[in-house]
Amino acid sequence: MRNVIDYVPGSSLLHRLNPVTKLAMAATIIIATLLAQSWAALVGLFLITLGLSVYAGAFSRLASLLKVLVPVAVLMFVLQLAFVRSGDAIALFITTDGLQTGGKACLRLVGVALPLVLMLAVTKLNDLANACVEVLRIPYKYAFTFTTALRFVPVFTQEMNAIMEAQTARGVQFDTRNPFKKMSLMLPVCIPLLVTSVGKTDATALAAEQRGFYLRTRASSYKRYPLRGIDIAALVLCVALIAYAAVL
Repeated sequence: MRNVIDYVPGSSLLHRLNPVTKLAMAATIIIATLLAQSWAALVGLFLITLGLSVYAGAFSRLASLLKVLVPVAVLMFVLQLAFVRSGDAIALFITTDGLQTGGKACLRLVGVALPLVLMLAVTKLNDLANACVEVLRIPYKYAFTFTTALRFVPVFTQEMNAIMEAQTARGVQFDTRNPFKKMSLMLPVCIPLLVTSVGKTDATALAAEQRGFYLRTRASSYKRYPLRGIDIAALVLCVALIAYAAVL
């Protein structure tokens, strides 16, 4: 089963950038989205993310994530309309400030989630871990923990689907529309999933120790990750984007 953070092969400029540069680009768009106050800036940052995904051939991954985020954004929008009472009344409980606050909150939700997924889609997790160790001087055990957690996301998703299919075959109806009943049905799924996750984590830790995990240093990787001119230019653009978003 394909996951939204699975690597998308490609030869675009975005693929060829240093993994640390791509991580900085994602962080820049997220920070700029949080700092921006105008509609133009928020929409522009969202379009930049979509444009980069189309260029890198990873738009389908972001579209899959958007299908999950849109219902959450709609719920957030409705809550903002219901609780923001300032501004001029438009109709019923809707006010001008509620519309503006809700719309910007939805754009920020989407704008914060998509850049990191795009960065992961165009970066191999091994390269990301090794580049963070070499360039950012992050201890390898922390980089390894982060990338391993990301690798386990699709694994646990498959395990949950298998457990739900097994329980469906025994008569459990997960397709109920009652949210409270569905939540109660999900609780029995968590127990076997927790047992499975503990077993996989223990096996992974044992395998890592047998491969000399604690002997790993910055010089252990056979591949080097130098910052080239295009990476420096991208980092300069990142700083400029944050400064521009802060004044809008």
